Amino acid sequence: MEKIRKIIQKKLVLFLIQFIILSIFIIISGYSFKISFDSGITLERKFIIQFLANYIMFENVYQLFFIVLSWLIPILIPIFVFKKYKKVIIMNLTSFFFPNFFFYVFLARYSFNFYNSNLPFLLSNTIMLSSIIILISLGGTLILKKVIKTDKTLFNENLDLKKFKILYKCANCGTEFKSKPKYCYNCLNKIIEDDQIND
Repeated sequence: MEKIRKIIQKKLVLFLIQFIILSIFIIISGYSFKISFDSGITLERKFIIQFLANYIMFENVYQLFFIVLSWLIPILIPIFVFKKYKKVIIMNLTSFFFPNFFFYVFLARYSFNFYNSNLPFLLSNTIMLSSIIILISLGGTLILKKVIKTDKTLFNENLDLKKFKILYKCANCGTEFKSKPKYCYNCLNKIIEDDQIND
């Protein structure tokens, strides 16, 4: 189990897992961000730019909700792997950075008119979505820490209860024991099975 955790912790593997899940979700849903490409752009370049845009761009609140929902599972994976908010935020922003970087580079190079006329809108999308990713990463990590802390507290309380639980009582003198002695330390009578306290 520890070996698996170490493999998953490798950022490249985690990055690939995030994008496989994200891609499956977007492809199955048929989501597509509308781009008015410049004339003369090849189909291959259109496909690449469109494919990258579908990960990160939205036109309205409904599409924003869909994109956030698409990113939700990929965002949660580092939370469970690292359990530290700094590492989680860095990992999730790194995963978010790659499609953004290549989308802007390809769009500026092969569809400059659309890029130039829509840059403020596109950047506002990037800033908004990255802010949401940071909030989910931070909030998710803090919630997980609280849950783990609560579980540990409950576990320790249960151990303490078991530790101080009276298991046996001497039938002769009434001395209570937290263990299972063969003889009573007080009156030296033998403790028999009938002396056991029933819960």
